[in-house]
Amino acid sequence: MLASATRRLLFVCTSFVILSLLVAPSNGASNSTGGLNQSHNKTGNPLEMTPKVSFQLKLHALFHWSSFGFLMPLGIILVRMSSKSRNGGCIRLLFYCHVISQVAAVLLATGGAVLSLMNFENSFSNSHQRVGLALYGVMWLQPIIGFFRPERGVKVRSLWYFFHWFLGIAICATGIVNVYIGLRTYHEKTTKSVRLWTGLLTVEVIFLAFFYLMIDRWSYMMKQGHAAVEQLRPTDNRRTYPTTLKKELAMVQE
Repeated sequence: MLASATRRLLFVCTSFVILSLLVAPSNGASNSTGGLNQSHNKTGNPLEMTPKVSFQLKLHALFHWSSFGFLMPLGIILVRMSSKSRNGGCIRLLFYCHVISQVAAVLLATGGAVLSLMNFENSFSNSHQRVGLALYGVMWLQPIIGFFRPERGVKVRSLWYFFHWFLGIAICATGIVNVYIGLRTYHEKTTKSVRLWTGLLTVEVIFLAFFYLMIDRWSYMMKQGHAAVEQLRPTDNRRTYPTTLKKELAMVQE
């Protein structure tokens, strides 16, 4: 059942990547896009986009938002939840969901990279393009590291875990920042307002970060509603009192 769902999700993500290849224009269209960008840089006028270029930009943004802004943080949350679970079946399910979400995120980000490299002017003269290029190279390193996961009990397991965790957090955080930079770059080139999308992304990031932090504190918070009771030995026939009440009785007896 789970394997079937995994194959279906991978098929959908692969279809997205293929779609990004199909919408790639010819060299002439790519050059015309580059010419538009260059004319914008020289004249300072807003970039006039054709419907096709506009669609490609929106698809590029959707791929990267879904990848860096949702699926990668979701995968981090899932593996965090698995570390807190005590049920073996639940741990396996969360782990497989983590793998599926991260593979889907890498495929979507790859689709966004294909769109960018084949359709847009890539002079790498702005921060969004330079950070994106670095992410494209590093993000494929993460699944490779995950594939070569050492068994528990091996000495290098701790080092592997730290590197895999740190690299995943760094890629996810950098990707989210680059989505923000991309929205700002889009506004600068087209003068179109991106306040709504920036606000939606901020709300989503805050919610995911809050949920991530709550995973560690949830069980502790639930325990706060129960009074701590000090259990006596079975041979002691005295009644069991709450800790605070026992302290008060001891002070009265003194």
